[in-house]
Amino acid sequence: MTSKIINMAEKTKDEEDRLLESMFASEPIADDGFSRRIVTRIRRRLWVQRLALPIAMLVGGAIAVKPAAQLVIAVSRVLTVVPQGAFDIPTSWIPQLQIIVLGAMLLGAALLGMRMLEE
Repeated sequence: MTSKIINMAEKTKDEEDRLLESMFASEPIADDGFSRRIVTRIRRRLWVQRLALPIAMLVGGAIAVKPAAQLVIAVSRVLTVVPQGAFDIPTSWIPQLQIIVLGAMLLGAALLGMRMLEE
């Protein structure tokens, strides 16, 4: 059983609606597989684009392993020469939890205010 609304819509079709239906109801044009080849080529390009960045990251990471290891060794040698007192930080410089929370709340309020101003 079809809905009354659908029946009414089919009854109120004008000449243009019937013409459009006849145009889109026609048989597809024979293209000797051209459409299939294009769709295949587009899908292949999508996969190449999806895989290009991860593969480039793996290749770059493999190339960078040796220099990164050398850098870590050099930094460890420099840290052994630096006196231990150079890394002492006074505890008064470290912010307290209340100040961090207050700063986060102010940042959130500022971002919310900016978003409200944009609208």
